[in-house]
Amino acid sequence: MFRHLLTSALFAGLAAGLLATILQLAFVVPLIFEGELYETGARLHFSATGSPQSPVGHPSLWVEPARHIGTFAMNLVTWSGFAFILIAGFALAERTGSRIDARTGAIWGLCGFIAIQLAPAAGLPPELPGNVGADLATRQLWWMGTVAATMGGLGLFAFGRGAIAYGVAALLLILPHAIGAPELDTYYGVAPAELSAHYAARALAVGAASWAILGAVAGAVWSRPA
Repeated sequence: MFRHLLTSALFAGLAAGLLATILQLAFVVPLIFEGELYETGARLHFSATGSPQSPVGHPSLWVEPARHIGTFAMNLVTWSGFAFILIAGFALAERTGSRIDARTGAIWGLCGFIAIQLAPAAGLPPELPGNVGADLATRQLWWMGTVAATMGGLGLFAFGRGAIAYGVAALLLILPHAIGAPELDTYYGVAPAELSAHYAARALAVGAASWAILGAVAGAVWSRPA
C-alpha cells in the first residue's frame, strides 16, 4: 500500500512539477523579471508629468539559468508534496466506495487548485515584484485559514449528507471572505497595474493546469493494480 502511494505521488509530482516549470518559464517568469525592474527602479511606470517613462518589454528569460534550475527543483518538491496529500485523500475516499481514475483524479486536482490557489487569490491575488502587501504574518494566517475552510467546505459538499452538512459547507466557503483578507490603508506598488493583473491571471492559469495534470496522473497511476 505504502509503495503504491509513494509511486503514485512521485509520478504525479514529477509530471506536475515539469509542466509547472515549463509553463512558468514561458508565461510567468518573464513578467516576474519585468516586475523586478520596476521594483529596483531600473524602470519607472510614470514620470512626474504622468506620461509613460519606460518602454514595455520583457527582459531576456535566460539571464539567470541557475535561478530556473532552482525553480524546477522547488516545483518538484512542492508538487510531490501536494501529490502525497491528494493520494492520501484518494485512499480515504476509496474506503467510502468512491472510484478513483484519471478523470476523477483531475477533478480532485482542480478542487486542490480551488482550495490552495483560487479561493485565497480572491482576497490575496498573486503578488508581482514591485507591489506591496499587508503585514506578512497576518496574510499567512488568513491564507491558511482560507485553505483549511475551503478544503473542509469542498469535502463536505463531496462526502457530506443532508442539509446540515451542505449548510456548514457553504458557511465554510463563505466565512474567510466574509471576514476579509488583510488590506493596506493605501497603495504603494510601483509596478504597472496592467502588468500586475497579467501576472495574477497567468499565475492562476498555470496553477489550474498543473493541478489538473497532478490529479489526472495521480489518479491514473493510483487506479492501476499495485
